[in-house]
Amino acid sequence: MASTACFLHHHALAASSATARNSRTPSAVSTRSMVVKASQKHDEAAVSRRLALTVLIGAAAVGSKVSPADAAYGEAANVFGKPKTNTDFLPYNGEGFKLSIPSKWNPSKEVEFPGQVLRYEDNFDQSSNVSVSITSTDKKSITDYGSPEEFLQKVNYLLGKQAYFGQTDAEGGFDSGAVATANILESSAPVIGDKQYYFLSVLTRTADGDEGGKHQLITATVKDGKLYICKAQAGDKRWFKGARKFVEDTASSFSVA
Repeated sequence: MASTACFLHHHALAASSATARNSRTPSAVSTRSMVVKASQKHDEAAVSRRLALTVLIGAAAVGSKVSPADAAYGEAANVFGKPKTNTDFLPYNGEGFKLSIPSKWNPSKEVEFPGQVLRYEDNFDQSSNVSVSITSTDKKSITDYGSPEEFLQKVNYLLGKQAYFGQTDAEGGFDSGAVATANILESSAPVIGDKQYYFLSVLTRTADGDEGGKHQLITATVKDGKLYICKAQAGDKRWFKGARKFVEDTASSFSVA
């Protein structure tokens, strides 16, 4: 009997121990499951946050425009505001014509030629100037005057007249008795729009000139029985010190409306 009781007691202890182990096992499994699920939820939340951040960044990129300042540096990139406009010249619209005038040139009341309707001159040098004259003509086209060189002969008053006519043997390549000379450096007959123009570049020199001569650019055309002439000029010394740009751009900007 003692042996049987011992066996039953031992079996009961073993069964009790097994029951205890079995009762603890589901709890451990449940804990691990909760940890795994929590980890999965944490990962899903992190992914969701990353996706949301990506979407926000993408939306910001689409919603914003990249300005030129973000692409480069300097005035061309618009770092310091709007690009500067050309302030060297001002547009002028006259009666039947238009041109661009250097912004630092002022209006002048001096009248040099017949039919003069406009004259502007440099603030610091009166020999740098532009003038426009309009006179009546029986010509239908500027070509009716002949070649550009022949036309210049008919309007040579534009170059100024020699004031001294005595006998002289001036130096500097002048003919005997002459104190002024004019050389045509360039001539052309461009068509602007549907209108024929004459263009001449002339260098005039005088024996007592202190500028080494004058560069005179003449642009002329005929329209509706009127001869339009624009003459822009600068002294030779100033011509090579920056005035050339202003004189050339002014002369080339002239056109009839």
